[in-house]
Amino acid sequence: MHTALYAGSFDPITNGHMSLIRRGLHLFDRIIVGVANQTSKPPLFTLEERCALVRDAIGKHGDAIEIVPFSGLTVDYAAKRGCCAILRGLRAVSDFEFEFQLALMNRRLNQTIETVFLMTDYKWLYISSTIIKGAVSNGASVEGLVPDNVLQALKQRLGSGRRTGFAPMPRKKGFAGQASVPGETHHG
Repeated sequence: MHTALYAGSFDPITNGHMSLIRRGLHLFDRIIVGVANQTSKPPLFTLEERCALVRDAIGKHGDAIEIVPFSGLTVDYAAKRGCCAILRGLRAVSDFEFEFQLALMNRRLNQTIETVFLMTDYKWLYISSTIIKGAVSNGASVEGLVPDNVLQALKQRLGSGRRTGFAPMPRKKGFAGQASVPGETHHG
């Protein structure tokens, strides 16, 4: 069984993250979504809240996806869990240099674990958790950019998002009945 670790702060998880998880399931038998305890910025949501938001967004997906909190080096956790790869997303050229450096360091630390990069789908190129939080905190709607449960949590934590800075995306069902956009596929 080929297992990949998809690690991040997921503060909060976005539809871009969800897309990478779905697409990763086409390459790997199993994906462990590792919610990192350490973050480079003070998190909006606690570690427990972030895990719960990811779990609720993904829903039940059998043994194919596991959501776990972790701390320490990503490559060490991947080795501890028997992963063959670390899954990473690339949005733009600006992501590449940092991700390339991380991949090289991880390779030096453990040569048995590969880093697999997936390009972010074009409709998610401009979003990040930081941009999402900034938009909501300034009253913009991020409907269609995050799973529905995350949208509600952001509204509760940061405000109602009364201004419609972003147009809602067309919907169809994805993971666990969550909204997704046309053209998105999911495994299972």
